[in-house]
Amino acid sequence: MNWQELSITDPWMQTLMGVFLLIMACVVAQWLARHVLVRALAGLRGATRHGAGAVLLHPDVLTRVAQIVPTLVVQLGIRFVPNLPDKVVTVTENVAAALTVLFAARALFKALEVALSVYEQRARDNKELQSHSIKSYVQLGQILVGIAAVVVMIAALADKSPLIVLSGFGAMSAVLMLVFQDTIKSFTAGMQIESNDMLRVGDWIEMPQAGADGDVIDIALNTVKVQNWDKTIVTIPTWKLMSESFKNWRGMSEAGGRRIKRTLMLDAGTIHFLQDQEIERLGQIDIIAAYVQEKASAVKISRTMRARELGEALALVPANQRRLTNVGTFRAYVLAYLKAHTGIRQDMTIMVRLMQPTPEGVPLEIYCFTNTTAWVAYEGIQGDIFDHLLAILPEFGLSSFQSPGGSDVRALLDGPLGRRGYSEEARA
Repeated sequence: MNWQELSITDPWMQTLMGVFLLIMACVVAQWLARHVLVRALAGLRGATRHGAGAVLLHPDVLTRVAQIVPTLVVQLGIRFVPNLPDKVVTVTENVAAALTVLFAARALFKALEVALSVYEQRARDNKELQSHSIKSYVQLGQILVGIAAVVVMIAALADKSPLIVLSGFGAMSAVLMLVFQDTIKSFTAGMQIESNDMLRVGDWIEMPQAGADGDVIDIALNTVKVQNWDKTIVTIPTWKLMSESFKNWRGMSEAGGRRIKRTLMLDAGTIHFLQDQEIERLGQIDIIAAYVQEKASAVKISRTMRARELGEALALVPANQRRLTNVGTFRAYVLAYLKAHTGIRQDMTIMVRLMQPTPEGVPLEIYCFTNTTAWVAYEGIQGDIFDHLLAILPEFGLSSFQSPGGSDVRALLDGPLGRRGYSEEARA
């Protein structure tokens, strides 16, 4: 073909000019949409920092919406290009329609991302919003938008109704259920967790079977991220939080007190009745002075009554007397010490009790709550309490139990009853 012989009335020339004008129209429409419409609408966003306006008028969302304009121009203008075959027009319209759906889906994807970002910004100033995450709903919305976009794009390219395409997916339902089974289970679990308020961002949870012991930092559609105290990240499938058990420490944080439940192992061989001089000495301790005086008076009254009942001789038998023990007095001291401690919540349970004796000694359990839930402060208060109690044990004639060590064995061997001592005695 000789291009010099072509004229404006030639069909090929008219087709080329029509295509060129259509391309120019797309370029101009794209430029107008991005540089005029987007900037004009983005300027209105300052008046609506929250709500749907902050999402729909976001520059990133408007930029993606502007990408739809050229495909709409192609769909409207392709029929005005002269001398194009009907088949070419139909194919071009279908491809442009599919691209329109694709760009619209991308705009919705970005709108959902911006909605999540706006929500998280508002949550920084609102504690109630901080504890509830919408990330799983955003991800589910993106999945639904993606599936709908694929169905409509296939229908547009095939020039068929979307309902016909959906009917074709019926045969693939088993495969789709297999592919999305974790997503479906996780979404169902997420709905139950949200409705029952079982988990929030910022909660301290403990799930040993998943290796999780720390704060929840993210709740998504398929996974929950937990940052352990050693700063490692554990990712737990959302559905596992419904099928397996986990411990949530939020109740402790909201109560404002953290429990101390620890035992002192007392040497059973050091437990004995108090003599009169010991009672007098312990009565000088301020926090149990009234207790010792009251108990001492009760013991004297009891001895007088027993003397009347049994006679002076039998009343002097230790087994017939009511007597104070060092471990009972120590329990009273620990209870009074906890009630006077400024780091202990006085409106919560405070208890000191003796547990069943064991081969490792007699357990004395301390049960109370600190007035703080912060880990470092809690450990400091607990450490101070047990430091003091361990150091004060000799004042009551008690000692803590511990298994014999190497130095204990050597001391026994070097003693008079040991191997070395026995050998020296035999030689003598």
